[in-house]
This record gives sequence, C-alpha cells and structure tokens, in this order.
Amino acid sequence: MSDLTADTKRIRDCSRELQRIYDEFTGHANPADGYSQAELGDSRITGAFHSFGSNWKIHREHLADQIRTLGMATEDAADTYDGVDKALADALRREDAAAKQQGPPE
Repeated sequence: MSDLTADTKRIRDCSRELQRIYDEFTGHANPADGYSQAELGDSRITGAFHSFGSNWKIHREHLADQIRTLGMATEDAADTYDGVDKALADALRREDAAAKQQGPPE
C-alpha cells in the first residue's frame, strides 16, 4: 500500500485564492464602458475599443466560470482528504480499542 499525503491547508489556501480571483473577474466592469468617440477620437478606435470590451466580457465570464469550478473542486478535495483521514483514524482507534479489550494473543 502506498502512502498518500495531502496538504489540505495548502489546498484550502488555493481554493480561497481562486475565490479571490473569481471575485476580481466578476466584480470589475467592462474596460470599454464609459468611453465615447469624444474621448477616444476616431470612430475606428472607439469601435475597436468597444469590440475588445465585448470580447473581453465574454471571455472573462468563461474564465470566471472555470476559476469558480476549480475553486469548488479544490475545496471539495480538501474536505474529502480530511474526511477520509478522519474515517481511517477513527477505524484504527476502534481496532486498537478492540485489540486492548481482547488482550494479548495466546
């Protein structure tokens, strides 16, 4: 049987950082919002800027969904590792207690 170790604190830290990144992605407005031709000058620049903003919004939403999914997966992984570790430790304690009650083998 191989030894498997998982640093659940680090996995949870990763999950929190992913949530922070998700919040940044979803909390900021479109970079093209609020700019008009009067501020940007040429209509081609204005069109390109707004096109970039629209594309960025679509891609940002897609990236945010992926980041959120990964954050939830890392949190679930940490919970699962901790749950399995606790279940194994509890089982070993029960076995130790049962062995002590039975006494040494004859």
